Amino acid sequence: MLQNTGKLGGCTIFITGASRGIGKAIALKAARDGANVVIAAKTADPHPKLPGTIYTAAAEIEAAGGKALPCIVDVRDEKQINQAVEQAVEKFGGIDILVNNASAINLTGTLETPMKKVDLMLGINLRGTYLTSKLCIPHLLKSKNPHILNLSPPLNLNPSWFKNHTAYTMAKYGMSMCVLGMAEEFKGSIAVNALWPKTAIQTAAMDMLGGSEIGKQCRKVEIVADAAYAILKKPTSFTGQFVIDEDILKKEGVKEFDVYAVEPGCTFHLILFFLLIDSLSSGATPAFKSGKADSAATGPISDMFNIIRGILSPDIVKTTEAVYRFDLSGEHAGVWYIDLKNDAGSAGSGDPPTKADVIMTLDSADFIKMFGGRLKPTMAFMSGKLKIKGDMGLAIKLEKMMAMMKSKL
Repeated sequence: MLQNTGKLGGCTIFITGASRGIGKAIALKAARDGANVVIAAKTADPHPKLPGTIYTAAAEIEAAGGKALPCIVDVRDEKQINQAVEQAVEKFGGIDILVNNASAINLTGTLETPMKKVDLMLGINLRGTYLTSKLCIPHLLKSKNPHILNLSPPLNLNPSWFKNHTAYTMAKYGMSMCVLGMAEEFKGSIAVNALWPKTAIQTAAMDMLGGSEIGKQCRKVEIVADAAYAILKKPTSFTGQFVIDEDILKKEGVKEFDVYAVEPGCTFHLILFFLLIDSLSSGATPAFKSGKADSAATGPISDMFNIIRGILSPDIVKTTEAVYRFDLSGEHAGVWYIDLKNDAGSAGSGDPPTKADVIMTLDSADFIKMFGGRLKPTMAFMSGKLKIKGDMGLAIKLEKMMAMMKSKL
C-alpha cells in the first residue's frame, strides 16, 4: 500500500459524499497526514441499511489524526454548499483541495428511465460537481497547491458505454467534462483531474446488493484512497489527467496489489469499472420488454431447460427458496423461469407461476454459457453482460444449480 508522507498535513480538503465508502476512505487517508477534512454529505441520521453518518465519519477522521468538520450538504442545494464552504473557510482558514465524490446512478434505458431519475443524476453528478467546484474555486485560487479531483471515468465515446443507460453515462461523463474544461481554464493555477477504479470496489452498498460472493471479486476502498493521495500530493502541473487507480500506484512504486483484495489471491475481473459501485444501492431496472417466448418449443434454450427440469429436487428448492425469471435477448429471445421456491420446483417458458424474486436480463448466448458452467453470474454482472433486478444474493445461489448442470452436459 502507498505510505503516507505527511504532504497533506494542514491542508483543508472538502469532500462530497464522505460519510461512507470511497469518500470516507479518501478522508481517512488525508487525516493520517494531519489534514483538515470537510465532510459534505447528506447522511446526518443513521441509514436503515447503510452504515455511517457525517458525525461517525468525523469521529473516525479525528481518531486517525485529522480535524473534521461535518456539514449536512445536498450538492443540488446551492445554499447548503455555500454554508459548508463558508464554515470551512471560517474554521480552517481556506480550502486547498476539493474531491467531487458524490454521485447517483440508475442503469436503465431511455424509455425506462423516469425524468425524476434523470434529474437526480444530472443534478448530483453534473450540476452538483460543477456547482461545488464553482463555489470552492475562489478559495482554491488562494492555496499554494490547489487540486480538484472528480471520481469519474475516462471519456470514451464508444456507443457501448451509452446504449443501455444513456442518462447515467451523460451525467457521469458530465463530471469528466468538468475535468476537461476546468483543467484548461485554470491551467497553472489549479490542478483538475479525474480518478476511476480499474476493478469493482467493495463498499457497504455493494455488500447490501451482492453479499460476500460479489465482495470476493472486489478490491477495498483503500486502493482508490491511495490513488487519490498520489494525485493530490502532486504539483498543479499534473492536471487534465484521467487516472486509473492501479496505473498511478504502479508509477508510485506499488508492486503488491493483493493487499487491496477483499480476498487475497482472488482473480479479479479487471475492467475499467464503469458502474459507480459506491452508489449501487439506488438499484437498476432491466431495459427488457418481455414478450412471447418465441423460441420455447425447440432450440438450445429449450434443451437447457429440459436438463434443468431433470435436476430439480426438494433439496435444491429448500436451499434456494427463490423464483427466477430470465428475459433473454439475441438469437433465442424469450422469457423463461425457474421456480425454486414452491413444491419440488419447476422450470419452463413464459412468466413464472408466482412473482419472481429475481429478474435476470441477458443475451441467450450468455445464458447458455452461464448454465453450461463457462460464465459465473457474478462475472457476467460485473462485466455488464447480465442485468439483475432483485436480490443479488439469490442470484448467486443459482451457481449451485449451474455446477450441477455442468456435470450433466
